[in-house]
Amino acid sequence: MDLYFLMGIAGMLCILGGFLLIQTHRVTADSLLYDVLNFAGSGLLVIYGVAGKAWPFVILNGVFALYSLYDVVKDINGPHTSKIRKA
Repeated sequence: MDLYFLMGIAGMLCILGGFLLIQTHRVTADSLLYDVLNFAGSGLLVIYGVAGKAWPFVILNGVFALYSLYDVVKDINGPHTSKIRKA
């Protein structure tokens, strides 16, 4: 096993961990833990994708990482308010 493969596994586990926490109602979508897991996981998957030259995978996870980082910064700097409109 090489380092990139292990990074890919770790990234996948972070994303799946966040997903399972949401599905089991242990965290909410605006929790810092969820955002950090998504940022770390997608960042690791970007590295894995670059190593394997899987460019669509890199772009997908790169966008996901940037958006997750934005949420992490918002979580750290103040309360995370939802702007979802109710019907």
